[in-house]
Amino acid sequence: MSKSDPLFYLNAIAQIIFDKKGSNILALDVREISTLTDYVVIAEGNIDKHVIAIAQAILERLQQVGLSPVHIEGVKTGDWIVIDYLHMMVHIFMPGLRDKYQLEQLWKEGHIIDLQIDVTPKNLSAK
Repeated sequence: MSKSDPLFYLNAIAQIIFDKKGSNILALDVREISTLTDYVVIAEGNIDKHVIAIAQAILERLQQVGLSPVHIEGVKTGDWIVIDYLHMMVHIFMPGLRDKYQLEQLWKEGHIIDLQIDVTPKNLSAK
């Protein structure tokens, strides 16, 4: 998968969230129903500091592969962070806020993307 393929970035974001112990990761293709963005990633952290840590990890790793956001919102409070990369938006919530705003319902006609996340433990060798 090449860096020009949006799935490269969506999978990278999902992997970062998973590696940082984020949960309920969902990616939607909203190209047919949204003029704001092409793809949306929604996930949760446990508490505000966890949400901030997940967002910072996403920002750092994507910066390493040459992708910078055009806007970031919510880093100070950490209850809902939005990272806007124009063609994709990442929403990291604390669980209660995700339930309250139900973004999945806003884009319910979007297509769920089958993300490729490596769930094997990183600290165990496969011998």
